Amino acid sequence: MRWKGIDVLVTGAGGFIGSHLVERLLVAGARVRALVRYNSMNDWHLLREIPAELLSRATVLEGDVRDPFFVRRACDGTDTVFHLAATISIPHSYQAPIDFVDTNVLGTANVLSAALECRCRRIICTSTSEVYGTAVTRPMDENHRLHPQSPYAASKVGADMLALSYYDSFDAPVIVVRPFNTYGPRQSARAIIPAILSQLIGGATVRIGDVSTKRDFTCVFDTVEGFLAAARSADGVGQVINLGSQRPVSIKQLIGLAGKVVGRKPRIVTDRQRIRPDKSEVRVLHADAGRARTLIGWESRIPLEDGLKQTYDYIKSRVDRYRPGEYLR
Repeated sequence: MRWKGIDVLVTGAGGFIGSHLVERLLVAGARVRALVRYNSMNDWHLLREIPAELLSRATVLEGDVRDPFFVRRACDGTDTVFHLAATISIPHSYQAPIDFVDTNVLGTANVLSAALECRCRRIICTSTSEVYGTAVTRPMDENHRLHPQSPYAASKVGADMLALSYYDSFDAPVIVVRPFNTYGPRQSARAIIPAILSQLIGGATVRIGDVSTKRDFTCVFDTVEGFLAAARSADGVGQVINLGSQRPVSIKQLIGLAGKVVGRKPRIVTDRQRIRPDKSEVRVLHADAGRARTLIGWESRIPLEDGLKQTYDYIKSRVDRYRPGEYLR
């Protein structure tokens, strides 16, 4: 599928993955409507990282996916909807679980209903590997049990099931993409990889939680290509599709790799406040991306070491935002 001249809506456009997706679509010539959550500061969040000339080609819509009337207007006339809008912080979900249900489940219902009414050709809904919980079998394919271990993960299970129900009930052209641990330039300073890299830029000490857990890290540029591949695919409709590297590493190993990129020998200090509640901690995530290869022709291509270098270079160029050496909870 060629994107030139295609009308596309991206919800959550000001977020980490969303901003990269908007930029990639604009480069490809799509007519992009970028939905960002309204705020009194008129802040477009990470969309401001896109070169101004390129961003000027997009239509930025300020609103909220929890508003069905706004979402209906945003969807009108679009070919493809990429739904990424969500409340995502796992620690915050322990404090405000209703907020996660409100945005992640109700917001998804509004997007699905609007896209169905507007006869959009494809609806790409964003899930998360957190819905699986700790791996029972490895690698984890899309039939792995769902065991959400945080309110955030539970809200995403609800959103996923709602999306698939629209396929079964209304023949909605839905694909649920399930990224594993996406990282890269523009990611929040509180995410694990920027937290490690920014501390190492400022010194050798890395204050962190449990370093024995394992995660399947995928560079954001690969993840974005997975979204585009899913949108092009007819075979993926009605399916859940994992997007992962299939190469899990422990957080301790990750810190070692980050140290090599920065040129420091890390000194790890355990911070109890960064450790999730015992029953909530996901011990291992390990993607099986076979369905992605078969149905949409996608696989992760960027090695972790290369992605870490790109992320490191980005953080170094924005030291004020990441405050190297300072620990952010």
